[in-house]
Amino acid sequence: MFVVSVTIFVKPQFLAQFIEATMDNAKNTRLEPGNVRFDVLQAEADPNRFLLYEAYKTPDGFVRHQETEHYLRWKKTVSDFMAEPRQGVKHNAVFFNNDLV
Repeated sequence: MFVVSVTIFVKPQFLAQFIEATMDNAKNTRLEPGNVRFDVLQAEADPNRFLLYEAYKTPDGFVRHQETEHYLRWKKTVSDFMAEPRQGVKHNAVFFNNDLV
């Protein structure tokens, strides 16, 4: 399992538009054959801070995701909504989805 967590700080005036665009991306990403999950999380203490939690079967699934129409549309749409560059961290799953090792 390959997981990417992306932290995004959104300019307050673009909050609603960011959520709308991100939900479109999330819903379409969940339809991708290589995607296991795509969660959109909003910080409780700071509503302008988001965490996108993305899980793919393989690293290649993530690469293919970044080539999709919905991801490219999201990236173009939200680029001016961000208060600072997004911060993505890639992970290899050690314990995931109740896999007991």
